[in-house]
Amino acid sequence: MARIIVVDPFDYVVFGGTGDLARRKLFPALYHRDFDNQLPETARIIGVARRDETTESYRADVEDAIRASLPEGDIDGETLGRFLSRVVYVRADGMSDDGWDELAGVLEERRDCIRVFYLATASNLFGPLCHRIKSHGLITDKTRLVLEKPLGHDLDSSRAINEAVGQDFPEDRIYRIDHYLGKETVQNLMALRFANVLFEPLWNAAHIDHVQITVAETLGLGSRAKYYDQAGALRDMVQNHMLQMLCLVAMEPPTCIWADAVRDEKLKVLRALKPIGGREALHVTVRGQYRAGAADGHAVPGYQQELGPGAATSQAETFVALKLEIDNWRWAGTPFYLRTGKRLPARVSEIVVTFRPIPHSIFSRDAGPVVPNRLVIRLQPDEGIKLWLMIKDRGPGGMRLRNVPLDMTFREAFGQRNPDAYERLLLDVVRGNQTLFMRRDEVEAAWRWIDPILAAWDASKEPVKPYTAGSWGPSASIALIERDGRTWYEEDS
Repeated sequence: MARIIVVDPFDYVVFGGTGDLARRKLFPALYHRDFDNQLPETARIIGVARRDETTESYRADVEDAIRASLPEGDIDGETLGRFLSRVVYVRADGMSDDGWDELAGVLEERRDCIRVFYLATASNLFGPLCHRIKSHGLITDKTRLVLEKPLGHDLDSSRAINEAVGQDFPEDRIYRIDHYLGKETVQNLMALRFANVLFEPLWNAAHIDHVQITVAETLGLGSRAKYYDQAGALRDMVQNHMLQMLCLVAMEPPTCIWADAVRDEKLKVLRALKPIGGREALHVTVRGQYRAGAADGHAVPGYQQELGPGAATSQAETFVALKLEIDNWRWAGTPFYLRTGKRLPARVSEIVVTFRPIPHSIFSRDAGPVVPNRLVIRLQPDEGIKLWLMIKDRGPGGMRLRNVPLDMTFREAFGQRNPDAYERLLLDVVRGNQTLFMRRDEVEAAWRWIDPILAAWDASKEPVKPYTAGSWGPSASIALIERDGRTWYEEDS
């Protein structure tokens, strides 16, 4: 049973309080923490948006959102009633002073408690919202600010956002959230590497052949069509989630688990990424866009059909695969392959570390092939860690080798629900722990590496490669890895 520590009293102010993120993720996550008795009696959640609502009607909306997002078995009437009593609604406009006096009045009642402003809005509102938070005197000594991605669409826009926000909030009060860092398996990656003596001596180019990171979705555009068509998979997934996972795989051991010690090491990885641009980008990257096919057993339309009329010329990539290298002593010669996409055959996120083959086999051919060891760190579904090893097959019929996994699926190992990433991250903000949040220089280093790839794609005028919904992307992504004599990992391969 996980240890539950009640956090200090807080006011969580959610701008964009009627939006999709608040409804699907933030409120259900806070409800779950309330269910586990981790919220103090006086904690409040204050939804802020432009919509005309009363607190009573807003509480009804929040209840609907929680019931729609969680399994029925997770809903407890008493807890839900207690949680909804914490919820307050304030109508305010981020682009004018309308409603801000009322918000100030609500917050003034509890000036001494921790105050969190969560900006679940478009990033162009970050600066104006921060300016109004400050100009209305809402920043106290215990105030923290949470910024949702995307933080810009390139390095220049990211810098502009950070400059605007930085005028009102110092860096040690800013929490740039990437929910992938709150997943149990991602944190377990640090435990696996730095709490065991087994792996770290082997964690380098001398013993690791290559690393794969896959984030695959079966879903299409959904409600994000307008944003996604302007962003594409490289900005939406690689610049943040996947590079953050890469950093945790590749970073040097930090001196301690303190936020800046970990973030310093992640930054070194981002700065050591070998630049990809010009013709090189066309050789080591693949971008694709799904066409009509099947997903989850049903026929589904293609990307441009989902976008609607006038979208026939969209070149937004719904799939991207890359081969990248880290130019440092530890990883020289070990490629990292990344792929992500929509409308793929399965919803799966995993990191696969493939070790080098043994230098010499003492076994005869009759024993079968000796498969290199693999460490599979699975983020979803069924978070867990699997280590593939060679053993002798059972039976008296001589020496035959077999590749089998040591499997630790967290749900089976711990026998309890696996908390959603937001549950941990939302309360880490209250605790003042920035370890799992991105620092400004990390975000900008990631954009500095991404921008030349985007520029190379724009300059080439090469169209995105089509792939059928329900497949693993364009055939070129298979060629990307197979021309190196390797193949994408599939379960039991």
